[in-house]
Amino acid sequence: MEPANRRLIRPSLVEAKEQMNAANRRVAPKKIVPPEQTNAENFYYLKQMQAKTPMVFVLQDGETFEGIIEWYDKNCLKVHRDGQPNLLLYKLSIKYLYKVSG
Repeated sequence: MEPANRRLIRPSLVEAKEQMNAANRRVAPKKIVPPEQTNAENFYYLKQMQAKTPMVFVLQDGETFEGIIEWYDKNCLKVHRDGQPNLLLYKLSIKYLYKVSG
């Protein structure tokens, strides 16, 4: 028996690229996960602290306070009030806050 003449069949480079591109088109693109923290809150607090903006703080129970944000951390705000004691407010206790108008 004579050995058969075997020839290696290899696809051309163009065919291989086309197959890879077709396979990539079938796979759905991965969604980009948004960042866990945008730092918008930190930026806002820093801006108000630097400008010493008078703010009104409305708490969950409806009580309101006026003052200037002196410092903040992950859980609290320190509010400076003229002629009254300073306050340390938990962020969770604040319903909303806004700048004093006028």
